[in-house]
Amino acid sequence: MTPRTNPLAGQPVPASLLVNIPRLMTAYYAMKPDPAVTAQRVAFGTSGHRGNARASGFNEDHILAITQAVCDHRRGAGIAGPLFIGMDTHALSEAAFTSAIEVLAANEVETMIDQDGGYTPTPVISHAIIGYNRGRTSGLADGIVISPSHNPPEDGGFKYNPPNGGPADVDVTGAIERMANAYLAAGNQGVRRIGFEHARRAACVHAHDYITPYVADLGSVIDMAAIQRSGVRIGVDPLGGAACAYWQPIIERYGIAATVVDPTIDPTFRFMSVDWDGKIRMDCSSPFAMAKLIALRERFDIACATDPDADRHGIVCPSGGLMPPNAYLAAAIGYLCTHRPDWQAGGAVGKTAVSSAMIDRVVARQGRRLTEVPVGFKWFSAGLIDGSLVFGGEESAGASFLRRDGSVWTTDKDGLILALLAAEMTAVTGKDPNQYYAEITEGLGASHYERIDAPASRAQKAVLSKLDPAAITATTLAGEPITAKLNRAPGNDAALGGIKLTTENAWFAARPSGTEDVYKIYAESFLSDQHLKAVQQEAQALIGRLFEDL
Repeated sequence: MTPRTNPLAGQPVPASLLVNIPRLMTAYYAMKPDPAVTAQRVAFGTSGHRGNARASGFNEDHILAITQAVCDHRRGAGIAGPLFIGMDTHALSEAAFTSAIEVLAANEVETMIDQDGGYTPTPVISHAIIGYNRGRTSGLADGIVISPSHNPPEDGGFKYNPPNGGPADVDVTGAIERMANAYLAAGNQGVRRIGFEHARRAACVHAHDYITPYVADLGSVIDMAAIQRSGVRIGVDPLGGAACAYWQPIIERYGIAATVVDPTIDPTFRFMSVDWDGKIRMDCSSPFAMAKLIALRERFDIACATDPDADRHGIVCPSGGLMPPNAYLAAAIGYLCTHRPDWQAGGAVGKTAVSSAMIDRVVARQGRRLTEVPVGFKWFSAGLIDGSLVFGGEESAGASFLRRDGSVWTTDKDGLILALLAAEMTAVTGKDPNQYYAEITEGLGASHYERIDAPASRAQKAVLSKLDPAAITATTLAGEPITAKLNRAPGNDAALGGIKLTTENAWFAARPSGTEDVYKIYAESFLSDQHLKAVQQEAQALIGRLFEDL
């Protein structure tokens, strides 16, 4: 089904939509999750544990249990170095940070917190872990990121990054999830904890400068000198997130002509525009959430935004407004492949299975290999570390890439460098990324891409997540022969958690949502919008037939 746009979409946020922060914080501390209720248990998805305190999905008991489980995992895995911890600007992030520090200190974990009590972007935590571990084989560091990404203001999120600096793999998250739920079931007996004031003064808790090392190192991954020399005018909107404290140091250190259009931090996110469904969501890939920055596009040569934990990017061009995430990924890949001479020629480009096939065509034109993996940035981490991947990107506006010398930068998504890359691209080529995309895709066809949601019960989602391609008897899709039926990613043979069908000029993928009673259909046609609609309709009908017997 095509989502219906709310009448408030793109408009200033009315007071009626603002979350009541005192009530939210009360719910965090007062409500107790019931481990017998599935929705109230700890559940690590592709981006850690997420939930809402008022629905008993993200409460103090969850964070105490998860943090103790992380401490147990560290001991079992022999991880003895410091733990770098950061939070974004969501209201629940601050509360969860306090709870986590109480447990980390009680377990005598060497913990690195922001020296100013500020907010820390996801990529900065990854950068810190990798920097500390470089050249070490023991006493390795790891990290915790407290953020629900671009989710609404009332949500919370908590994820663990192992010593490779990226999102933890399923074996690690599965073990942490099981241990955390065991603590919950036991009323958190066995969780070690001391009061926050004692924890903050503990010998194992250290104030750390996150900003300076990250900002000083940006020249190793982005041609900051080219941006400075060109005088390209950059508009920046951190969307009230953790990157707010980073942009001014970047501007001052490198002398670039950038302007932060709105530095406001407010846990209600009242300064946002309403998203497509009538919710407040800091989604820098949404034209509705990004309406204010899009309206300023004529003031700048390039404008960019990052979400609350700065792992996602949004790029606004004078020539075309907000770029679709897939289009910018293709433009970034095309540019980097021709402007990073020190990258290994054999390094592959990584993409998720639900990203545009235009990326495949751009990569092939550049003579590089493509590695297609399931959804989840964790699948790119190992390749970015050893250099077998030069770039990893997701359709949801998240990516990272190697330093200019071909060594690892981060193994988690970095919205800041993707934003700065748009400025570098504009400075070096004289074209904004939208114009550059048109140039490098000339002759490769026109992409018609869309993601839609369709209703699905818990049982139906379970079937879809483990679907055998043999269950699909169709031989054609929207008038073309089906060329592949996949439930595993061709790049690493990992389970897709759904199904993907391809034809010569189109494809669709269906996978269940981890948080809602829907499944997601990603589809693309290189023929027309009409053909795309036909692909979507047949995809829904095909999946619907598989659900009929449930």
